[in-house]
This record gives sequence, C-alpha cells and structure tokens, in this order.
Amino acid sequence: MRIAVCGAQMPFARGGAELLMDNLVAACRAAGHDTELVRLPVAWERPRLFDSALAWRLIPTDSFDVVIATNFPSYFVRHPNKVVWLLHQHRGAYDAADAAWSDFGLDGDSLETQRLLSEWDTRALEEARRVFTISEVVCDRLLRYNGLTSTALYHPPPLADRLHAGDFGDYVFSAMRLEGNKRPGPLVEGLAHSSSGVRLAIAGTGSLEAELTSAARAVAGRLDLLGFVDDDALVERFAGALAVAYAPHDEDYGYVTLQAFGAGKPVITAKDSGGVLEWVDDGVNGIVTDGSPAALGEAYDRLAADKQLARRMGEAGRERVAGLRWSGVVERLLEAAS
Repeated sequence: MRIAVCGAQMPFARGGAELLMDNLVAACRAAGHDTELVRLPVAWERPRLFDSALAWRLIPTDSFDVVIATNFPSYFVRHPNKVVWLLHQHRGAYDAADAAWSDFGLDGDSLETQRLLSEWDTRALEEARRVFTISEVVCDRLLRYNGLTSTALYHPPPLADRLHAGDFGDYVFSAMRLEGNKRPGPLVEGLAHSSSGVRLAIAGTGSLEAELTSAARAVAGRLDLLGFVDDDALVERFAGALAVAYAPHDEDYGYVTLQAFGAGKPVITAKDSGGVLEWVDDGVNGIVTDGSPAALGEAYDRLAADKQLARRMGEAGRERVAGLRWSGVVERLLEAAS
C-alpha cells in the first residue's frame, strides 16, 4: 500500500509532533508499506492561518492509496481514503481557561477568525473516513468545539525501546520546553518547600531559561538546568531519577509521563495537566497534586523518604505502558481506511 503521512512543519522547530510523524512513517514501512512523509510549512500568525489550510487543499495525492493527516492544518488535505490521527487543533481563545495560553484575544476580529477556523476544521475533519486522536483530552475538545466524535489511539513515546529502569537517585527529573504552558516554574519553586535535600534536574531549552536560572539562586544550588540533552544522556537521566515531575497545563498527551513509566519511575503531576492524567493514577503509579509549589515539594519529600514506595509506583507505571506498540497503531489506522 502507498501511504502519505501528512503534517504541518514550523520551520526550524522540532518537537513531539515531528517525532510522532517520523515514528509513524517508520512503523508503516516496517509493516511493508511504501510510505512518504509530506509536510508543508505553517505560519501561525493570524492573517496567514487560512493560507496554510488552502495550501493543503491544493496538494496532489492521486498517487497514494491512503493519507493519514495529523496536525492543523494537514487534515485539510483531500483524498477519498483520508484518515485523521489528530495531534491537536489550532488553539484559539475558546474559553477563559484556554485564553491564558492562547495567541488569540477576545476582540471581535479574533472571535470571528476563531469561528471561521472552527467551521473550516469541522468540514475538513468530516471528510475523513474516521477520526482518531492521541488522547481522550483531544477527543473531548473535538466534541466540545466541533461536535465531532473520535477515538483515542495511544502510541509509544520516543526512545521507548531504549528506556530502562535504574537506581532511585537523589534527584527528581523533568524534560520539557521551558515555556509557560509547561509550567517549569512551580516545579522549581517546589524545592523551597522541600526539606529532604532532593535535587531537581530539568532538560530542555526555552524562553523561561533566564528566569529559571535566577530562581535557582533561591534554592541553594539544588536546581540543575541541563539545557539540550542528547538521547543517550536523556535515557540515563530517566534511569537514575528518584521520580519524574511533569505538571503542564492541559497537556494533549505527555511523552515525558510515558518515558518516565518506561524507565520505571513514578510521576508527580497536577490535577489540571490534561492528558497526563490519563496515565497517572494518584497513589498507584504517581502523585497527583494541586499544582502548587508547596504540594509539589511535599511530593518530592514523600518519595525521597520512601524509595520503596517510589519503586512500587515505578513498577506500576511500567506495567501501565507495557502494551503500547506502533504496529497496533498502524493496524488501526489502515483498518479505518479500508
């Protein structure tokens, strides 16, 4: 079968979406299918959003048997056997909770643009033979804002085949973009509420790096900002951690959570962290806090004082993700196209 995996690309940026597309292409090829990754650059500036959607409508796809569209606006591609596996939609000022993280305001022009985007999204997604998403969180958003039903289809995180358990060390680890929606700040502030002496190590770069570097002075050197970390070092950081802290705002999926479980580590998160909560069961394979620095610091200390508890939670986490396979993802997507 000849398959096109379609996705938008922000020039000079690479993250979870790009890793997902690469892994999906590799899995389709491993299953014996001729597969190409088709990506077009996207401009997120409000006046250019519709240009990107229109560009996808013009892409010739006659040489493919199936197209699998992923993120906005790639699902505007035309094909009689279009299947959508939705990573996320364009997030505008949908409501007060979303507006804090939105690039839209509540002015008339923003609201009209958002109305048109929702209408265009609905029409493009209705063309698909079936719509899957990466999580129940994305399913819920799609139903709420577009009135469309979909099915969550989970997949392994990057490095799944390399992650392994290790000792339970003296640091809590996290890997993320240092941006507001990932909320690294409360994780750092939690150290000031921790009396165990546990350290916090964060891998990643972003616009909050300077702010976090300043915050490190208030926690007596217990914060290690690692910057970019290559795959080998990342695997070992997960393996040697006491636990993994990851408490973003309304996350779509949460690779960090699945990677933590793959390494047999419990996850400390927050009750409003979205897709992370589809994996973390409080007291079973992690700790769900209210997201405040005080609660995060208390969670650090709880696991530092009881490494057997951390180990039991980590083992439960490994069991939770043991059944994730890329082969199963490919099978479900292609069944939907037939």
